[in-house]
Amino acid sequence: MNAFETLAFAQNGTVATLTLNRPDVRNAFNETVIAELTGAFRALADEPSVRAIVLSGNGPAFCAGADLNWMKKMAGYSDDENRADALRLAEMLRAIYTCPKPVIARVQGDTYAGGVGLVAACDIVVAVDTANFCLSEAKLGLIPATISPYVIRALGEQASRRYFITAERFSAAEAHRLGLVHELVSADGLDAKVADITATLVANSPNAVRESKRLVREVAGAAVNDALLADTAERIAAIRASEEGREGVQSFLGKRKPNWLLPA
Repeated sequence: MNAFETLAFAQNGTVATLTLNRPDVRNAFNETVIAELTGAFRALADEPSVRAIVLSGNGPAFCAGADLNWMKKMAGYSDDENRADALRLAEMLRAIYTCPKPVIARVQGDTYAGGVGLVAACDIVVAVDTANFCLSEAKLGLIPATISPYVIRALGEQASRRYFITAERFSAAEAHRLGLVHELVSADGLDAKVADITATLVANSPNAVRESKRLVREVAGAAVNDALLADTAERIAAIRASEEGREGVQSFLGKRKPNWLLPA
């Protein structure tokens, strides 16, 4: 990994951690953050030594959304420049959402606007019970457009309708109840819970994890028809015949560890 201006990077075994590292502005993102996150997730997607990714934040807030100075600069953009800028943000979120490695959001503090989109694009969300969330765009005369595909999937249509138009803050407990947050913990228990989840993830077949992520993306919302039945039958047949599929079954029957858990 190259050096970053706005992120911190660490790798412990097969787990990589990317940390938003702008605590002075509550980890708000600008064009540099967007470019660095996009590049980092694309690089980690192809890094064979990494089996899971943790997205974290430095300081009291996880992410406050867009940087005010960046927003001031955008006010002077032409229509074409605004579209290109918005598309770069959308590409960053897609890089996280479609990353073949599992991504865990470690939410240690408040998460607003685009920060909620970052969280929603991750696979698993662990948050401290004191965090607050807010889709605050309507207060500024804006809409949460680029983050909406991920937030609506995570919160559901009904809750998204409310919080998009009211711009109310809601608690971590409410985020957990609605499904945006998977695990709610104390600040003291945050790292232990994230470590437990990453240990579980890296014990699984890397190929099965990758294909399971793709399965959810491509089957969610699909009509249950002959085409879907044929597609899912083809997926299970293919993975049964795969190298890791055969190794997993054989190691289970032989009461031994599969080769993806053995030292390289």
